[in-house]
Amino acid sequence: MDSPEVANSGKAVVTTIGDKQIEVVREFDAPKHVVYRAYTEPDLIRRWWAGRRATVTSVESDLRVGGSYRYAASASEGFEEDFEAAFREVAFRGTFKEVVANERLVYTEIFEAQPQEELLTTVTFEEQDGRTTLRMLIEMGSTEARDLMAGQMEDGVQEGFDVIDEIVRELGQ
Repeated sequence: MDSPEVANSGKAVVTTIGDKQIEVVREFDAPKHVVYRAYTEPDLIRRWWAGRRATVTSVESDLRVGGSYRYAASASEGFEEDFEAAFREVAFRGTFKEVVANERLVYTEIFEAQPQEELLTTVTFEEQDGRTTLRMLIEMGSTEARDLMAGQMEDGVQEGFDVIDEIVRELGQ
């Protein structure tokens, strides 16, 4: 069975930097406090985190320095073949290292199916003229891990950020 196609806007720019980093940049037509809210509130994370290919099954978040989070999802109907049999549930967890509301988040990230690789992600929210640029920098332990992740993540990131775009329009200014 072929998986249904999901269109995404392609507005997020995903690039590799140096030997071990991926940068994702996306602009939203909303103030940064609204984008930050969409990015960090559990009920809103539940809507966007898995893009359109999966259904979020769990969002746990203690948004404070030293607090932890865990997000999990399972394949949505029609996308089961996109998920390897061993990864019917996809879950990531980590710890918040820095939390500056509406400005910056730094957190670790571990894919539970491959817990040997811990990533460090820095997300910044920069506002100009009522528009927000979300910049995500993901640091990996090796070039091989970076290249593997870069090849697998772009569609999901695009879809998830497209949903954030819908959420911020709903939330308004």
